[in-house]
Amino acid sequence: MRVVFAGTPEFAAQALSAILAAGHDVPLVLTQPDRPAGRGMSLQASPVKQLALQHGLALHQPPGLKPEEARRPILDARPDVMVVAAYGLILPQALLDIPPLGCINIHASLLPRWRGAAPIQRAILAGDGETGVTIMRMEAGLDTGPMLLAEKLPIDASDTTATLHDKLAGLGARLIVEALARLQSGKLTQTPQPDAGVTYAAKLEKSEAALDWRLPAIQLDRAVRAFNPFPGATAQFDGQAVKIWRAEPGAGGGEPGAVLSAGPGGIAVACGEGVLRLLELQKAGGKRLAAADFLRGFPLEPGRRFGLPD
Repeated sequence: MRVVFAGTPEFAAQALSAILAAGHDVPLVLTQPDRPAGRGMSLQASPVKQLALQHGLALHQPPGLKPEEARRPILDARPDVMVVAAYGLILPQALLDIPPLGCINIHASLLPRWRGAAPIQRAILAGDGETGVTIMRMEAGLDTGPMLLAEKLPIDASDTTATLHDKLAGLGARLIVEALARLQSGKLTQTPQPDAGVTYAAKLEKSEAALDWRLPAIQLDRAVRAFNPFPGATAQFDGQAVKIWRAEPGAGGGEPGAVLSAGPGGIAVACGEGVLRLLELQKAGGKRLAAADFLRGFPLEPGRRFGLPD
């Protein structure tokens, strides 16, 4: 089939790669405009754009899709179907109506749970035991369209957003190829999303990454994992920002934020309930380090305390 593809990050790039490997014709790829990134803040192409360039595919990077001229390249591509994965722009109804077989979205949750922008992070933060990928037919609402395929995936106790993202990206790539094959053969059925169980995965705010030691250790552990790799969970010590990249909850207690012990095995910090053992940290301008290496240049003596957010 002729598949117009719209996506931006690595999650989407894996899906595009799988669609190409399955032999579909991709006459056009849509991705977000290049953004400044890195220390030099130079313009960076998205992972999807980089892949499209490697395969010599036509690219379209409009800042929005409401103007008719922004949709003209899609009309000219004459797609049978459009596949969307973490694109980052709202698709107006006029665009959804272009492909005869509709627009299909790859969503990294088990809909209707975690509709919206940050389903992977929100699932970890909420302590969900499982997540998955839903292939859905797009409509005007936010992730409200009927479901075409879905597959569950367990969330391990050690999963971060980075590790869970990679698992879900692979699953999404496999499912979209299966969905396109069924669509082509006329064997793809759709199921309306149930009204019960709807939750929304709001976009992450950097302010959410500040650890509040008054919370239970198990909840802070989820935050550390959910904010890895972005933006990184943060804590304050003597007025300095410290990022926490890896930790584990445990038993114990004390004044929230108090350092109970510090050694090669980690830095135990008292929480509102239990203890969070910090295993990998990073000071401002420094590298990510295991606790033993971090302590050589940043002593955290027992009895000292991490600050509490306002």
